[in-house]
Amino acid sequence: MNSFNEQYHKKKVVFIMGSTGSGKSRLSIDLAIHFQSEIVNSDKIQVYKGLDITTNKVSASEQQGVPHHLLGDFDPNTDFTANDFCHHALSSVERILESERVPIIVGGSNTYIEALVEDPSINFRSKYDCCFIWLDVSLPILHSFVSKRVDQMVRAGLVDEVRGIFVPDADYTRGIRRAIGVPEMDEYFQAEMNDDDDKEKRDKLLDAAIEEIKANTCKLASCQRGKIERLRNELGWLMHRIDATIVFEKRGERGESNKEVEVAWENFVKKPCLEIVADFLKENEKVIALEALLSNSMVLKEEEKVVAPEILISNPMALKEDEKVVAPEILISNAMALKEDEKVAAPEKNLISNPMAQPSEGLQVGT
Repeated sequence: MNSFNEQYHKKKVVFIMGSTGSGKSRLSIDLAIHFQSEIVNSDKIQVYKGLDITTNKVSASEQQGVPHHLLGDFDPNTDFTANDFCHHALSSVERILESERVPIIVGGSNTYIEALVEDPSINFRSKYDCCFIWLDVSLPILHSFVSKRVDQMVRAGLVDEVRGIFVPDADYTRGIRRAIGVPEMDEYFQAEMNDDDDKEKRDKLLDAAIEEIKANTCKLASCQRGKIERLRNELGWLMHRIDATIVFEKRGERGESNKEVEVAWENFVKKPCLEIVADFLKENEKVIALEALLSNSMVLKEEEKVVAPEILISNPMALKEDEKVVAPEILISNAMALKEDEKVAAPEKNLISNPMAQPSEGLQVGT
């Protein structure tokens, strides 16, 4: 029973995984609103303060009041490692659970997620019951969408945002400067800084930077998908794969949403994921009910063993064969408890109801 309890009474944690641009943030908020949950960001770039457009952070209005952890919290000039993520994520998960809410871990940094789940020093799986949802989109469709999204980000102010943190000879291997969209703009900003008056040249540099951002984003999406497949196929992670391709196929020319997109999202993404998480969270209720049933069954068996002695005496023929086998010590005890005058007073009853009980040599029946 102890191993049963340990296996099924773990705390519940939901993971939402997928390539960049697949809709992970939106799904996490949909689920969090429905299940009274809080979100833990697992994107290693979105943990930093700043560059909200470039890193495509979910805005305050898009969060719809759902608490988000590890989102825009850390110094952009420091390194936030996988070990840092594990430490802060575990702390956030425990705080959420203490408030009797469900933690939803969402983000595209699958290396960090793997470190959290698989690190033997953390023993995450021994403490928590995990539900992995993989939001998948056909790569050609997704590549088209994320390219259009880069154009949207440029229109929203990406260039000015990155210009705000530009410094010559910056280290693009540390902190927030690792973000796609930052190193690609370096040559363009260098030309600006050098007062290059050749506008045509600068425009070409900007166009090239934007195309490089698109290409690197598509590469990232492909790498993320490959990493998820490895976690599933090689490490045996049990994942609920949700194909959201149809949602993206219905988007407009510039990747914008419309009524058909919303209907497809509701039917092909949100609804099945709500069912998956609901079943996952109800597993504890099923276990509790099963334990109660097992406990009641054991109590009933104990009660069957302790049958009232007067019933055994007055009607031993009514005992079922299995009851005689289950509690022989009670039968012996009850037989010994019969008084001598009861044996003399009603020998016929004892012999007729219990033929195994033979009269003693000195006893005459029917006198």
